[in-house]
Amino acid sequence: MNHIRPAQESDLPRIAEIYIFNYRLNFYPIFKNDDYYFHELQVPALTEDFRRDSTFLRSTYVYDDGVVKGFIQAENGEIRKLFVEPVLQGHGIGSALLEFAVDSLSAESLWALEKNSRAIAFYGRHGFRLTDERKPEDDTEEYLVRMMR
Repeated sequence: MNHIRPAQESDLPRIAEIYIFNYRLNFYPIFKNDDYYFHELQVPALTEDFRRDSTFLRSTYVYDDGVVKGFIQAENGEIRKLFVEPVLQGHGIGSALLEFAVDSLSAESLWALEKNSRAIAFYGRHGFRLTDERKPEDDTEEYLVRMMR
């Protein structure tokens, strides 16, 4: 049974919640920016940011089996975001979203945080390989690395 569907405006608060939980869990240990992760990064503000972004809803799909458990944003052959509710990771939701993006949206590239070895390994298990391309992550000393299928 396919649980992946286009995101709707009513999904935005849940998408923001999943995004924030993942950012705090996976990226706070790297960046350690209390002000950003605990003051600026809030569900109402992020929901509004997603709502104002004219391409976000058009390029985002959710995994919904009665509850939105993850989402993927992909456009122009590139995966922009892929997040699964942290307590539900390891249950095939991220794999289903990624396979959907590859098969249905022709996604063949993405950028991952160089220090996010868990994400790089996940994408590697799905046929993405590191390239020699890297670029600085905005307003940080960290780098993003490009992966391609």
